Amino acid sequence: MTNSPEHERVLELQDHIIGTQNVAEFLERLSIMAAEALSRESSSKIECGVTLKRRKRTFTVAGSSPRAVHLDEIEQSIGEGPCIEALRVKAPVLLGNVDTDPRWPAYREALAAEGCRSTLGVPLEIGENAAAALNFFATSTGIFTPDIIQEASEFADIAEGAVRLAVRLGTAQSLAEDLTAAMESRTSIDLACGVIMGQNRCSQAEAMAILTKVSSNRNQKLRVVAEEMLSNLAGGDIRTHFDPS
Repeated sequence: MTNSPEHERVLELQDHIIGTQNVAEFLERLSIMAAEALSRESSSKIECGVTLKRRKRTFTVAGSSPRAVHLDEIEQSIGEGPCIEALRVKAPVLLGNVDTDPRWPAYREALAAEGCRSTLGVPLEIGENAAAALNFFATSTGIFTPDIIQEASEFADIAEGAVRLAVRLGTAQSLAEDLTAAMESRTSIDLACGVIMGQNRCSQAEAMAILTKVSSNRNQKLRVVAEEMLSNLAGGDIRTHFDPS
């Protein structure tokens, strides 16, 4: 009997769970699988980031590529966009064109600067106290057709069970560590944006655009750029502080 594509995906995800040491590694493999699946269906290059939500906070924890992680971090730093909205409404949310969609102006401006023209956020329910979302990115408009959105939703439905299983198989501590690291990263970026706003008397959106431009020019993660900037101001190593509640 020939296995269905859905069954094959379940088996592949289960193999990934067995072969990984922590949640972050598993989610990275999951994001690669998701990006490859949608790229095949659309015949276009699509990248994927993974966002986790715990209580009221969202954090980038994995991506199919460094660029995918970077693009996902932009949304989490700004605090609004289709992925965050998808987590709120518990349904896929499309940003089909960064030039014409009126929502999330700061986020659209930052995406345009990175050459990303459209995004799709698809939620995953993984438990009472946590949720996740797949954040898909394309360099062109018109990529996320109804068929591609349906494909992304079906992939997310399959992935939900695998993510829950990964957490239940003793990776709770790793998840907590991943979330803590992400919270510290977010704090550094927010602080750096605040410094830029004060120095340049500009808006938060303009400060984020400046930070992302430096990140892109240096080919460094936003977090690294932010931490280096804050370290230079402080004259040495810095430590971020946050309220985990």
